Amino acid sequence: MNSLFSWQRLLAIISKEFTQMKRDRLTFAMIIGIPFIQLVLFGYAINSDPKNLPTAVVAADDSSFTRTLINDFQNSAYFKILPGNMSNKKANWLLETGQAQFIICIPPDFSQKLVRAEKPELLVEADATDPAATSNAISAIQMIIDSFGQHFSGSLSYLKSEPPPVNLIIQPKYNPGRITQFNIVPGLLGVVLTMTMVVITSLAITRERERGTMESLLAMPVRPLEVMLGKLIPYIFVGYIQVVLILLAAYYLFDVPFNGSVLLLFVSCLPFIAANLAVGLTFSTLAKNQLQAMQLSFFFFLPSILLSGFMFPFHGMPDWAQTLGNTLPLTHFLLIVRGIMLKGNGVLAISHSVGAILLFFIFVLVLGIKRYRQTLD
Repeated sequence: MNSLFSWQRLLAIISKEFTQMKRDRLTFAMIIGIPFIQLVLFGYAINSDPKNLPTAVVAADDSSFTRTLINDFQNSAYFKILPGNMSNKKANWLLETGQAQFIICIPPDFSQKLVRAEKPELLVEADATDPAATSNAISAIQMIIDSFGQHFSGSLSYLKSEPPPVNLIIQPKYNPGRITQFNIVPGLLGVVLTMTMVVITSLAITRERERGTMESLLAMPVRPLEVMLGKLIPYIFVGYIQVVLILLAAYYLFDVPFNGSVLLLFVSCLPFIAANLAVGLTFSTLAKNQLQAMQLSFFFFLPSILLSGFMFPFHGMPDWAQTLGNTLPLTHFLLIVRGIMLKGNGVLAISHSVGAILLFFIFVLVLGIKRYRQTLD
């Protein structure tokens, strides 16, 4: 008669589980890979106090005072001065497209008024769509101005006295109230689409394989591209339903402004939805079952949400993390949706981001088709 508990049987079950774990290489890789990725991203890439923020300079006054002031901004570590003295048009373009976080505007009579102690104006414009990205830098500007006054000596030593020699004007643009919901809610549109589109479609082909209908699908006179597109298109409509619901909630529940074209936003959503669907289908051709498909989806979703600029300021991350983030469609879509809703961006301002998403979509779709052909063998 068998005993109620046997160490031998228990050890046999444990040995069996380790054997299955060893055979399931993808799951074993996730056990090692996901903690490692989290450690690297949170340890190196994530920064709640962003520095080296790209800053454009529009200087109509070319003097030693201007150069000293710009050097003070550069030396503060919060600002990374972009090369060249720019025009107002180019600087504002960089701010609209997210390539610059600040604009420093120095008037033509800056040095003359400074010498006469007439307190020249210094305008600093900030892209405040993400309040977390600019709050510490804005707080540091006053300290920079105080430090700038300490450079004066000799006949200009009187400028060291209080109040500061410069009349500082800080203008947060696109989100002057620095309301966090104005940044988070539009970003959620991209996050929700990424999560749902990738997960839903990653189960598409694996579900066919587990249910035994994959053989029938492969026997049909259809080409891999037709199968891929046939599985993509129905979920595009699902994605647009989510877009409508989130936009309605953003407008009516959170009072997020909508300064751009609704039609343009809907059109720009299409390549992003298609790109995520293509990722999910590619994962489904790589996975052997639905569990592995879910694991691959999470493996893609984790860096997407951390490196895209949704949770943490994008410009605050190191260069290698920004390079990796620029390969992800969510990074570019956040620029699109925030640019249209908060900045009122048009076609030209979002064209670069749309092009990057389209390239990603084509690459992943071709990879998925090649992987699907392998399943025909």
